Amino acid sequence: MLVNIVSIDQQLFLLLNGSESTFLDVVFTDITRTITWVPMLVLLLLGIARGRSWRQTLFFVVGAALVVLIADRFSSGLCKPFFHRLRPSHEPSLQGVVDLVDGYSGGMYGFISSHAANTFGIATFTALCLRHNSPNFHFSILNSQFPIALTMFAWALLSSYSRIYLGVHYPGDILAGALAGCLIAFIVYAIMRWLTAHLNSQFSILNPPSLCPSSERALSILERHTPTLFLLTLAVILVHALVVS
Repeated sequence: MLVNIVSIDQQLFLLLNGSESTFLDVVFTDITRTITWVPMLVLLLLGIARGRSWRQTLFFVVGAALVVLIADRFSSGLCKPFFHRLRPSHEPSLQGVVDLVDGYSGGMYGFISSHAANTFGIATFTALCLRHNSPNFHFSILNSQFPIALTMFAWALLSSYSRIYLGVHYPGDILAGALAGCLIAFIVYAIMRWLTAHLNSQFSILNPPSLCPSSERALSILERHTPTLFLLTLAVILVHALVVS
């Protein structure tokens, strides 16, 4: 059973890995770099800070930092040394078959993907913080926060796929990393929400229990334009790829 799963994972990887296009090589190299997305993430944070109390902003910053720290340590510090699954770029049976870009091959082991765990963790935590004030976790397409959550998951998915394109992760690495990141975000959110509600009711920054603005107050301009910032970043990436390819 496990052998069949590994075989399917490798076949799917070969289907999704790389291309003969120098243009796409540049695109996905830019996408995979964390620094590419720093402006979008910083502007989102500034937007959240502008439209929220300092306590709500602190909750978001501390929670997001914890999600990234735990997700990174879980994936790189625990899973990769434990499972010892070679990256496709280091797999002997795939030598000469994997399409690498500029010789980049990553570290020795790849299960689970830190990129997927971190990005999906941030996306999930952001979505939880921006959800409606209700006991169940859901989004309405008519909800003004829905495009922000959708944008964050699109960013996570695109960043994660770039790792397959570049030849350093199998789809299974990405899927496991994404699931781990989402679960870690849920756990961190739930624990922080419980702590703020029970340890000091005066310091409860989830009252109401979300970063969702009240119906009387619109989202800040920077926050509302997160999807625009995402698309603008993609446009810059495409222009850069056209220039250098």
